[in-house]
Amino acid sequence: MSLYTLKPKFQNLLRPLTRSLAERGVTANQVTLFAAAGSLAVGALASLGFIARGFFLLIPIWLFLRMALNAIDGMLAREHGQKSTTGAYLNELGDIVSDVALVLPFLVAPGFPPPDIWLFALVAIVVECAGLIGPLAGASRRYDGPFGKSDRALALGAFALWLGVGLPVGVIAVWVWRLLIVLSLLTAVRRAQAGIAEAGG
Repeated sequence: MSLYTLKPKFQNLLRPLTRSLAERGVTANQVTLFAAAGSLAVGALASLGFIARGFFLLIPIWLFLRMALNAIDGMLAREHGQKSTTGAYLNELGDIVSDVALVLPFLVAPGFPPPDIWLFALVAIVVECAGLIGPLAGASRRYDGPFGKSDRALALGAFALWLGVGLPVGVIAVWVWRLLIVLSLLTAVRRAQAGIAEAGG
């Protein structure tokens, strides 16, 4: 089960705020761009974690806000007549840029092997591409788990919180990180299989 299945409940909580933003003229594309820019800024600040680990605490805070922003831009597009081709590109590319921006700060974290960090970032991109290929193959955009965007956010937030409060990174944490890489690969495979099955081929 993926955290993605909880998205409708989260959207219901944000619907009044979304309605208010729409009435004020805020657009889905503006929210999408703000989320991507915010992720780049937070990633840059968190990379200062080699100076003070407290900078890593920005990541879990921002990930929660980013999740809310992602839900809001989707509702603005669907429920307030703001769907556009430009918005579709911004949404998907913004998510990938944000993912990479929030993973790479872990390169400065003591205890995590840099190749593992780079591999996690690369596989995160592969997972999203596996979902995006669905429409090209005659299927829907795939969001299958077990380790989608929301799950990655939860894991990154937990690791960043761990580092931010000054707890040491031991062997177990390193292997948990590697397990998440494996789960990401499994997710990419499942999305591809589901898309192929849906398209009948």
